[in-house]
Amino acid sequence: MHTARIFGYLLLIVVSTTSLANAENWPRYRGSDGSGVSREKGFPTTWTLDDYEWAVDLPGEGHSSPAIWDRNLFVTTATDGGRTRLLMCLDATTGTTKWSRPAEFQVNPKHEMNSFASSSPATDGERVYVAFADEQNYDLAAYDFEGNRVWKNSLGPFLSRHGHAASPIVFEDLVIIPNDQDGPSWIVAYDRRNGNRVWTTPRLAREASYATPLIVERPGLKPQLICVSGASGVTSFDPWSGATNWSTAALPARTVASPTYAFGLIYAICGQGGKGVRMIGVDPTGAGDVDATHVKFVREKEIPYVPAAVATDDSLFLLTDGGILICIDPATQKTRWQQRIGGKFFGSPICLDGKLYCIEEKGKVVVVDTGPEFRLLGENPIGDPSYSTPAVANGRLFLRSFHRLASLRSKSAE
Repeated sequence: MHTARIFGYLLLIVVSTTSLANAENWPRYRGSDGSGVSREKGFPTTWTLDDYEWAVDLPGEGHSSPAIWDRNLFVTTATDGGRTRLLMCLDATTGTTKWSRPAEFQVNPKHEMNSFASSSPATDGERVYVAFADEQNYDLAAYDFEGNRVWKNSLGPFLSRHGHAASPIVFEDLVIIPNDQDGPSWIVAYDRRNGNRVWTTPRLAREASYATPLIVERPGLKPQLICVSGASGVTSFDPWSGATNWSTAALPARTVASPTYAFGLIYAICGQGGKGVRMIGVDPTGAGDVDATHVKFVREKEIPYVPAAVATDDSLFLLTDGGILICIDPATQKTRWQQRIGGKFFGSPICLDGKLYCIEEKGKVVVVDTGPEFRLLGENPIGDPSYSTPAVANGRLFLRSFHRLASLRSKSAE
Protein backbone atom coordinates (compact mmCIF):
# COMPACT_ATOMS: atom_id res chain seq x y z
CA MET A 1 0.00 0.00 0.00
CA HIS A 2 2.82 2.32 0.91
CA THR A 3 4.61 1.51 -2.36
CA ALA A 4 1.43 2.12 -4.34
CA ARG A 5 0.94 5.49 -2.65
CA ILE A 6 4.52 6.54 -3.41
CA PHE A 7 4.07 5.46 -7.04
CA GLY A 8 0.89 7.52 -7.20
CA TYR A 9 2.65 10.59 -5.87
CA LEU A 10 5.50 10.15 -8.37
CA LEU A 11 3.01 9.74 -11.22
CA LEU A 12 1.23 12.91 -10.12
CA ILE A 13 4.53 14.80 -10.07
CA VAL A 14 5.44 13.54 -13.55
CA VAL A 15 2.02 14.46 -14.97
CA SER A 16 2.05 17.88 -13.28
CA THR A 17 5.59 18.60 -14.46
CA THR A 18 4.70 17.59 -18.02
CA SER A 19 1.62 19.82 -17.97
CA LEU A 20 3.67 22.76 -16.71
CA ALA A 21 6.34 22.13 -19.33
CA ASN A 22 3.71 22.24 -22.08
CA ALA A 23 2.00 25.33 -20.67
CA GLU A 24 2.79 28.64 -22.32
CA ASN A 25 1.71 32.24 -22.52
CA TRP A 26 0.18 33.75 -25.67
CA PRO A 27 1.63 37.28 -25.68
CA ARG A 28 0.58 38.53 -29.11
CA TYR A 29 -1.62 37.85 -32.12
CA ARG A 30 -1.04 34.24 -33.25
CA GLY A 31 1.11 33.35 -30.25
CA SER A 32 4.63 34.02 -29.04
CA ASP A 33 6.31 33.67 -32.45
CA GLY A 34 3.35 34.66 -34.63
CA SER A 35 3.06 31.15 -36.10
CA GLY A 36 -0.40 30.29 -34.74
CA VAL A 37 1.03 27.03 -33.34
CA SER A 38 0.83 25.93 -29.70
CA ARG A 39 2.72 23.11 -27.93
CA GLU A 40 -0.11 22.51 -25.48
CA LYS A 41 -2.05 19.27 -25.46
CA GLY A 42 -5.18 17.62 -24.13
CA PHE A 43 -7.90 19.81 -25.63
CA PRO A 44 -11.21 18.28 -26.73
CA THR A 45 -12.29 18.12 -30.33
CA THR A 46 -16.01 18.09 -29.55
CA TRP A 47 -17.89 20.03 -26.88
CA THR A 48 -21.13 21.85 -26.10
CA LEU A 49 -21.89 25.29 -24.71
CA ASP A 50 -22.13 23.70 -21.26
CA ASP A 51 -18.53 22.47 -21.44
CA TYR A 52 -16.92 25.90 -21.30
CA GLU A 53 -15.11 26.64 -18.05
CA TRP A 54 -16.52 30.14 -18.30
CA ALA A 55 -18.12 32.40 -20.91
CA VAL A 56 -18.61 36.11 -20.37
CA ASP A 57 -20.26 38.92 -22.30
CA LEU A 58 -17.97 41.74 -23.38
CA PRO A 59 -19.26 45.29 -23.74
CA GLY A 60 -19.70 46.42 -27.32
CA GLU A 61 -18.14 44.55 -30.22
CA GLY A 62 -14.70 43.57 -31.49
CA HIS A 63 -12.74 41.12 -33.63
CA SER A 64 -9.36 41.18 -31.87
CA SER A 65 -7.70 38.11 -30.40
CA PRO A 66 -6.75 37.96 -26.70
CA ALA A 67 -3.19 38.19 -25.39
CA ILE A 68 -2.50 36.19 -22.22
CA TRP A 69 0.24 36.26 -19.61
CA ASP A 70 -0.25 33.96 -16.62
CA ARG A 71 -3.67 34.84 -15.16
CA ASN A 72 -3.92 38.13 -17.05
CA LEU A 73 -5.97 38.10 -20.25
CA PHE A 74 -6.03 41.29 -22.34
CA VAL A 75 -8.66 41.96 -24.98
CA THR A 76 -10.03 44.99 -26.81
CA THR A 77 -13.58 45.98 -27.67
CA ALA A 78 -15.49 49.08 -28.79
CA THR A 79 -18.73 50.59 -27.51
CA ASP A 80 -20.94 53.57 -28.35
CA GLY A 81 -20.78 52.81 -32.07
CA GLY A 82 -16.98 52.88 -31.98
CA ARG A 83 -16.56 56.16 -30.13
CA THR A 84 -15.18 54.42 -27.04
CA ARG A 85 -12.43 51.85 -27.45
CA LEU A 86 -11.66 49.65 -24.44
CA LEU A 87 -8.64 47.69 -23.30
CA MET A 88 -9.83 45.12 -20.79
CA CYS A 89 -7.93 42.85 -18.40
CA LEU A 90 -9.74 39.67 -17.34
CA ASP A 91 -8.73 36.92 -14.95
CA ALA A 92 -7.88 34.11 -17.35
CA THR A 93 -9.04 31.43 -14.91
CA THR A 94 -12.45 32.89 -14.05
CA GLY A 95 -13.34 35.44 -16.76
CA THR A 96 -13.80 38.12 -14.10
CA THR A 97 -12.96 41.65 -15.25
CA LYS A 98 -9.98 43.05 -13.35
CA TRP A 99 -10.02 46.47 -15.00
CA SER A 100 -11.09 48.30 -18.14
CA ARG A 101 -9.52 51.42 -19.67
CA PRO A 102 -11.46 53.53 -22.20
CA ALA A 103 -10.10 55.76 -24.96
CA GLU A 104 -12.24 58.15 -27.00
CA PHE A 105 -12.05 58.20 -30.80
CA GLN A 106 -13.97 59.45 -33.80
CA VAL A 107 -16.19 57.15 -35.86
CA ASN A 108 -14.80 56.86 -39.37
CA PRO A 109 -15.74 54.63 -42.31
CA LYS A 110 -14.65 50.99 -42.11
CA HIS A 111 -15.23 47.77 -43.97
CA GLU A 112 -18.48 46.08 -42.99
CA MET A 113 -16.50 43.06 -41.79
CA ASN A 114 -14.04 45.11 -39.76
CA SER A 115 -14.62 46.44 -36.24
CA PHE A 116 -13.34 49.39 -34.25
CA ALA A 117 -11.41 46.92 -32.05
CA SER A 118 -9.70 44.51 -34.47
CA SER A 119 -6.08 45.11 -33.42
CA SER A 120 -4.92 42.60 -30.82
CA PRO A 121 -2.89 43.73 -27.78
CA ALA A 122 0.65 42.49 -27.10
CA THR A 123 2.36 41.96 -23.76
CA ASP A 124 5.85 41.32 -22.43
CA GLY A 125 4.85 40.14 -18.95
CA GLU A 126 5.29 43.62 -17.44
CA ARG A 127 3.12 45.82 -19.61
CA VAL A 128 0.46 45.48 -22.28
CA TYR A 129 0.53 47.50 -25.52
CA VAL A 130 -2.61 48.43 -27.42
CA ALA A 131 -3.33 50.30 -30.66
CA PHE A 132 -6.48 52.10 -31.77
CA ALA A 133 -6.95 54.45 -34.71
CA ASP A 134 -9.30 56.86 -36.41
CA GLU A 135 -8.68 59.33 -39.24
CA GLN A 136 -7.26 61.87 -36.79
CA ASN A 137 -5.13 59.73 -34.44
CA TYR A 138 -3.34 56.40 -34.54
CA ASP A 139 -2.43 55.80 -30.90
CA LEU A 140 -0.18 53.22 -29.28
CA ALA A 141 -0.39 53.08 -25.47
CA ALA A 142 1.32 51.03 -22.75
CA TYR A 143 -0.35 49.97 -19.49
CA ASP A 144 1.03 48.09 -16.52
CA PHE A 145 -0.77 45.02 -15.22
CA GLU A 146 -2.69 47.12 -12.69
CA GLY A 147 -4.21 49.20 -15.47
CA ASN A 148 -2.07 52.33 -15.06
CA ARG A 149 -1.12 53.99 -18.31
CA VAL A 150 2.66 54.21 -18.55
CA TRP A 151 2.96 56.08 -21.84
CA LYS A 152 1.07 56.90 -25.04
CA ASN A 153 2.26 57.97 -28.49
CA SER A 154 0.40 59.14 -31.56
CA LEU A 155 1.54 58.09 -35.01
CA GLY A 156 -0.63 60.82 -36.55
CA PRO A 157 -3.72 60.20 -38.70
CA PHE A 158 -4.67 56.80 -40.09
CA LEU A 159 -6.32 56.90 -43.51
CA SER A 160 -8.16 53.88 -44.84
CA ARG A 161 -11.71 53.39 -46.03
CA HIS A 162 -11.58 49.92 -44.45
CA GLY A 163 -10.50 51.04 -40.96
CA HIS A 164 -7.62 49.79 -38.81
CA ALA A 165 -6.60 46.27 -37.71
CA ALA A 166 -2.82 45.54 -37.62
CA SER A 167 -1.39 44.63 -34.20
CA PRO A 168 1.82 45.65 -32.38
CA ILE A 169 4.53 43.14 -31.47
CA VAL A 170 7.28 43.13 -28.84
CA PHE A 171 10.92 42.31 -29.62
CA GLU A 172 13.39 42.53 -26.76
CA ASP A 173 13.01 46.12 -25.44
CA LEU A 174 11.13 47.36 -28.50
CA VAL A 175 7.45 47.67 -29.32
CA ILE A 176 7.12 47.61 -33.11
CA ILE A 177 3.99 48.68 -34.95
CA PRO A 178 3.25 48.91 -38.68
CA ASN A 179 1.68 51.97 -40.20
CA ASP A 180 0.89 50.90 -43.75
CA GLN A 181 -2.11 53.00 -44.76
CA ASP A 182 -3.63 54.91 -47.66
CA GLY A 183 -1.62 57.99 -46.66
CA PRO A 184 2.05 58.44 -45.66
CA SER A 185 3.28 55.13 -44.23
CA TRP A 186 6.13 53.81 -42.10
CA ILE A 187 7.20 51.18 -39.58
CA VAL A 188 8.06 52.50 -36.13
CA ALA A 189 9.72 51.07 -33.01
CA TYR A 190 9.41 52.48 -29.49
CA ASP A 191 11.30 51.71 -26.32
CA ARG A 192 8.83 49.56 -24.41
CA ARG A 193 9.91 50.99 -21.05
CA ASN A 194 9.39 54.71 -21.68
CA GLY A 195 7.75 55.06 -25.10
CA ASN A 196 10.68 56.91 -26.67
CA ARG A 197 10.88 56.48 -30.41
CA VAL A 198 13.91 54.37 -31.37
CA TRP A 199 13.59 54.29 -35.15
CA THR A 200 11.22 55.04 -38.02
CA THR A 201 11.47 53.60 -41.52
CA PRO A 202 9.35 55.12 -44.33
CA ARG A 203 7.22 52.83 -46.51
CA LEU A 204 5.64 53.11 -49.93
CA ALA A 205 1.92 53.86 -49.69
CA ARG A 206 -0.81 52.41 -51.90
CA GLU A 207 -3.55 50.99 -49.67
CA ALA A 208 -3.70 50.07 -46.01
CA SER A 209 -2.24 46.73 -44.92
CA TYR A 210 -3.76 44.73 -42.08
CA ALA A 211 -0.92 42.25 -41.64
CA THR A 212 0.85 42.00 -38.27
CA PRO A 213 4.69 41.80 -38.50
CA LEU A 214 6.75 38.72 -37.77
CA ILE A 215 10.18 38.17 -36.24
CA VAL A 216 12.15 35.42 -38.00
CA GLU A 217 15.05 33.88 -36.11
CA ARG A 218 17.18 31.29 -37.90
CA PRO A 219 20.32 29.58 -36.59
CA GLY A 220 23.40 31.48 -37.71
CA LEU A 221 21.44 34.53 -38.86
CA LYS A 222 20.46 37.73 -37.07
CA PRO A 223 16.76 38.15 -36.24
CA GLN A 224 14.73 39.74 -39.02
CA LEU A 225 11.57 41.84 -38.78
CA ILE A 226 9.25 40.82 -41.60
CA CYS A 227 6.54 43.23 -42.79
CA VAL A 228 4.21 42.88 -45.75
CA SER A 229 2.06 45.31 -47.71
CA GLY A 230 0.80 45.55 -51.25
CA ALA A 231 2.96 48.53 -52.11
CA SER A 232 6.19 47.26 -50.52
CA GLY A 233 5.78 43.51 -50.96
CA VAL A 234 7.67 41.41 -48.42
CA THR A 235 10.41 43.35 -46.63
CA SER A 236 13.03 42.31 -44.08
CA PHE A 237 14.29 44.89 -41.58
CA ASP A 238 16.95 44.91 -38.90
CA PRO A 239 14.67 45.02 -35.83
CA TRP A 240 17.13 47.10 -33.79
CA SER A 241 17.66 49.87 -36.35
CA GLY A 242 14.89 49.63 -38.95
CA ALA A 243 17.46 49.29 -41.77
CA THR A 244 16.24 47.29 -44.75
CA ASN A 245 17.91 43.90 -45.31
CA TRP A 246 16.03 42.83 -48.43
CA SER A 247 12.69 43.23 -50.20
CA THR A 248 10.59 41.72 -52.95
CA ALA A 249 8.66 43.55 -55.61
CA ALA A 250 5.23 44.97 -54.81
CA LEU A 251 2.32 42.57 -54.49
CA PRO A 252 -0.62 43.02 -56.86
CA ALA A 253 -3.32 43.47 -54.19
CA ARG A 254 -4.02 44.31 -50.54
CA THR A 255 -2.41 42.35 -47.70
CA VAL A 256 -4.72 41.33 -44.85
CA ALA A 257 -3.35 37.94 -43.76
CA SER A 258 -0.24 38.12 -41.58
CA PRO A 259 2.94 36.43 -42.88
CA THR A 260 3.91 32.91 -41.78
CA TYR A 261 7.43 31.49 -41.52
CA ALA A 262 7.75 27.74 -42.12
CA PHE A 263 10.04 25.30 -43.93
CA GLY A 264 12.65 27.99 -44.48
CA LEU A 265 10.28 30.31 -46.33
CA ILE A 266 8.19 33.36 -45.48
CA TYR A 267 4.69 32.91 -46.89
CA ALA A 268 2.86 36.13 -47.73
CA ILE A 269 -0.63 36.50 -49.20
CA CYS A 270 -2.50 39.30 -50.95
CA GLY A 271 -6.03 39.48 -52.27
CA GLN A 272 -9.12 41.48 -53.06
CA GLY A 273 -12.87 41.04 -53.35
CA GLY A 274 -12.97 38.28 -50.73
CA LYS A 275 -10.42 36.06 -52.52
CA GLY A 276 -6.68 35.53 -52.44
CA VAL A 277 -4.87 36.70 -55.56
CA ARG A 278 -1.27 35.63 -54.98
CA MET A 279 0.77 33.79 -52.37
CA ILE A 280 4.57 33.78 -52.44
CA GLY A 281 7.22 31.96 -50.44
CA VAL A 282 10.43 33.93 -49.88
CA ASP A 283 13.79 32.57 -48.76
CA PRO A 284 14.94 35.09 -46.09
CA THR A 285 18.69 34.67 -46.68
CA GLY A 286 19.05 37.25 -49.45
CA ALA A 287 20.08 40.91 -49.59
CA GLY A 288 18.76 43.88 -51.52
CA ASP A 289 16.20 43.19 -54.24
CA VAL A 290 15.44 39.47 -53.92
CA ASP A 291 12.41 39.19 -56.18
CA ALA A 292 14.23 37.34 -58.97
CA THR A 293 16.46 35.23 -56.74
CA HIS A 294 14.71 34.30 -53.48
CA VAL A 295 11.00 34.02 -54.30
CA LYS A 296 10.84 30.24 -54.34
CA PHE A 297 7.11 29.63 -54.45
CA VAL A 298 4.17 31.32 -56.17
CA ARG A 299 0.54 30.19 -55.96
CA GLU A 300 -2.33 32.05 -57.58
CA LYS A 301 -5.30 29.71 -57.13
CA GLU A 302 -7.18 28.44 -54.10
CA ILE A 303 -5.58 30.72 -51.54
CA PRO A 304 -7.08 32.78 -48.72
CA TYR A 305 -7.40 36.54 -48.48
CA VAL A 306 -7.93 37.14 -44.75
CA PRO A 307 -6.91 33.93 -42.87
CA ALA A 308 -3.16 33.41 -42.46
CA ALA A 309 -1.36 30.18 -43.35
CA VAL A 310 -0.37 27.78 -40.56
CA ALA A 311 2.17 24.94 -40.63
CA THR A 312 2.85 21.65 -38.88
CA ASP A 313 6.14 19.73 -39.04
CA ASP A 314 5.36 18.36 -42.49
CA SER A 315 2.45 20.31 -43.98
CA LEU A 316 1.34 23.84 -44.81
CA PHE A 317 -2.37 24.58 -44.39
CA LEU A 318 -4.43 27.25 -46.11
CA LEU A 319 -8.01 28.07 -45.16
CA THR A 320 -9.83 30.15 -47.75
CA ASP A 321 -12.39 32.76 -46.78
CA GLY A 322 -15.00 30.57 -48.49
CA GLY A 323 -14.28 27.58 -46.26
CA ILE A 324 -11.94 25.37 -48.31
CA LEU A 325 -9.13 23.82 -46.27
CA ILE A 326 -6.02 22.92 -48.25
CA CYS A 327 -3.06 20.77 -47.20
CA ILE A 328 0.17 21.49 -49.10
CA ASP A 329 3.32 19.36 -49.28
CA PRO A 330 6.10 21.89 -48.57
CA ALA A 331 8.69 19.79 -50.42
CA THR A 332 6.83 20.04 -53.72
CA GLN A 333 4.41 22.92 -52.96
CA LYS A 334 1.66 20.72 -54.40
CA THR A 335 -1.76 20.16 -52.86
CA ARG A 336 -2.04 16.92 -50.88
CA TRP A 337 -5.76 17.32 -50.27
CA GLN A 338 -8.42 19.95 -50.09
CA GLN A 339 -11.87 19.82 -48.55
CA ARG A 340 -14.72 22.24 -48.09
CA ILE A 341 -15.47 22.55 -44.36
CA GLY A 342 -18.45 24.88 -44.81
CA GLY A 343 -19.24 28.50 -44.05
CA LYS A 344 -16.96 31.53 -44.23
CA PHE A 345 -13.80 32.20 -42.23
CA PHE A 346 -12.21 35.53 -41.35
CA GLY A 347 -10.12 34.55 -38.34
CA SER A 348 -6.93 32.54 -38.85
CA PRO A 349 -6.71 28.85 -37.92
CA ILE A 350 -4.38 27.76 -35.16
CA CYS A 351 -2.61 24.41 -34.78
CA LEU A 352 -3.00 22.71 -31.43
CA ASP A 353 -1.79 19.18 -30.62
CA GLY A 354 -1.86 18.04 -34.24
CA LYS A 355 -5.24 19.58 -34.95
CA LEU A 356 -6.49 22.75 -36.62
CA TYR A 357 -9.04 24.87 -34.75
CA CYS A 358 -10.89 27.18 -37.16
CA ILE A 359 -13.65 29.64 -36.20
CA GLU A 360 -16.43 29.98 -38.77
CA GLU A 361 -18.16 33.37 -38.99
CA LYS A 362 -21.49 32.20 -37.51
CA GLY A 363 -19.77 30.99 -34.35
CA LYS A 364 -18.79 27.39 -35.04
CA VAL A 365 -15.36 25.96 -34.21
CA VAL A 366 -14.34 23.40 -36.82
CA VAL A 367 -11.64 20.95 -35.70
CA VAL A 368 -9.66 19.05 -38.34
CA ASP A 369 -6.84 16.52 -38.04
CA THR A 370 -3.53 17.60 -39.61
CA GLY A 371 -2.67 14.12 -40.89
CA PRO A 372 -2.00 13.07 -44.50
CA GLU A 373 -5.72 12.59 -45.17
CA PHE A 374 -8.62 14.90 -44.36
CA ARG A 375 -10.44 14.01 -41.14
CA LEU A 376 -13.13 16.20 -39.64
CA LEU A 377 -13.00 15.77 -35.86
CA GLY A 378 -15.68 18.14 -34.61
CA GLU A 379 -17.96 21.15 -35.13
CA ASN A 380 -18.60 23.05 -31.92
CA PRO A 381 -20.66 26.09 -30.88
CA ILE A 382 -19.48 29.41 -29.50
CA GLY A 383 -22.97 30.90 -29.36
CA ASP A 384 -22.13 34.17 -31.13
CA PRO A 385 -20.72 35.20 -34.54
CA SER A 386 -16.95 35.54 -34.76
CA TYR A 387 -14.24 36.90 -37.07
CA SER A 388 -11.50 36.27 -34.50
CA THR A 389 -8.48 33.99 -34.17
CA PRO A 390 -8.32 31.56 -31.20
CA ALA A 391 -5.71 31.96 -28.47
CA VAL A 392 -4.16 29.24 -26.27
CA ALA A 393 -2.41 29.71 -22.94
CA ASN A 394 -1.67 27.73 -19.80
CA GLY A 395 -4.11 24.91 -20.40
CA ARG A 396 -6.97 26.98 -21.81
CA LEU A 397 -8.33 27.62 -25.29
CA PHE A 398 -9.86 31.12 -25.55
CA LEU A 399 -12.50 31.76 -28.20
CA ARG A 400 -13.46 35.35 -28.96
CA SER A 401 -16.67 36.28 -30.73
CA PHE A 402 -18.31 39.61 -31.56
CA HIS A 403 -19.70 40.07 -28.06
CA ARG A 404 -18.35 37.25 -25.90
CA LEU A 405 -15.24 35.46 -24.70
CA ALA A 406 -15.19 31.80 -23.65
CA SER A 407 -12.59 29.52 -22.05
CA LEU A 408 -12.26 25.78 -22.67
CA ARG A 409 -9.89 23.85 -20.40
CA SER A 410 -7.57 21.08 -21.52
CA LYS A 411 -7.60 17.73 -19.80
CA SER A 412 -4.06 18.36 -18.51
CA ALA A 413 -5.22 21.61 -16.88
CA GLU A 414 -8.08 19.79 -15.19
